[in-house]
Amino acid sequence: MANKIEFLYDFCSPNAFLAYKVLPELARRNAVELRFTPILLGLVFKSTNNQNPFEAFSENRQKTAYLTHDLHRFARRRGLTFHMSPHFPINTKFAMRGAWYAQGKSWESRYIDAVFDAIWVHGQKLDDINVLIEVVQEADLPARKIREAVTNSEIKQALKDQSKSAVRRGVFGVPTLFSRNEMFFGKNSLGNLELELMATR
Repeated sequence: MANKIEFLYDFCSPNAFLAYKVLPELARRNAVELRFTPILLGLVFKSTNNQNPFEAFSENRQKTAYLTHDLHRFARRRGLTFHMSPHFPINTKFAMRGAWYAQGKSWESRYIDAVFDAIWVHGQKLDDINVLIEVVQEADLPARKIREAVTNSEIKQALKDQSKSAVRRGVFGVPTLFSRNEMFFGKNSLGNLELELMATR
């Protein structure tokens, strides 16, 4: 596969969850490789003077109602199971450190699947490190090593550095995707991403 899609994500984003669920099939259709890059959305927001749209438009009931409707419509049209987390907005720093540790490992996709589903399908409170470890144990992942990783200061810093690097590339939120040097933001940009892939075959 000469081309690839880089997917920058944070588990705290429902839009990142939905994009992640449809990306594997999109990649297969276009014979491209998927690469996962975890970043801290809170750090990105702070660095770019951005914020969660549900908070940004909290006083605009029409806007927040539409944002919620759009999430459920996207999931329904694609046959995806999705529930808005009862703990939203959720602090995912431990889960994201685990994602950084999982990068390039044979079980990386299983880790991402398990954590995304725990939050956006099962409504679990993943800001609790003990709940996170229960989730990875149930997924038959190396729970002891993951627990060590999510409390490791070097991994904590490496994840921050990776997030700052994303900001320098122009990232301001998630999901953000790159194909070659072209950036696409949000789940609703996936159609344009696929057109770009088709044009560069």
